[in-house]
Amino acid sequence: MAGEAAPEVVEIYTDGACSGNPGPGGWGAVLYFRGREKELCGGEPAGTTNNRMELMAAIQALESLTRPVTVRLHTDSTYLRNGVSKWLPRWKSNGWMTAAKQPVKNADLWVRLETAMERHDVEWLWVKGHAGNVGNERADALANCGMAAAMPRAGSAAAGLSLR
Repeated sequence: MAGEAAPEVVEIYTDGACSGNPGPGGWGAVLYFRGREKELCGGEPAGTTNNRMELMAAIQALESLTRPVTVRLHTDSTYLRNGVSKWLPRWKSNGWMTAAKQPVKNADLWVRLETAMERHDVEWLWVKGHAGNVGNERADALANCGMAAAMPRAGSAAAGLSLR
């Protein structure tokens, strides 16, 4: 409509990291909005997977938004993007079972992600990892910082990470 303001768009880049699979892991996200950026990261000290950390990055980024907005979420995870865009509706209708009648891995996080997405208009975009994309490279660095902070012996060194 003429005179209507364009929707506000938050650009989000997310990434997950894991040392061993399973093992200690971390997630990172960078959010860009109105010329500002916000960085988030966290991790698990043991027993997690790269896929769980990819999911957590998207969940934490979406949950950090304080009001409904349009989101362009960039991920280098085909697992995350395919899960959201292709597999999720079928998993739900099958009672969280795969086509092979096996329980869906990470169902707890898929449910949480779906809830986090509900109030936003989210466009899922795949980006090639480690290819020089500034947002993706920063999310990768944050995921590694989150993993380092979660690991008991490295926690004190990473605790000083400054988030803008």
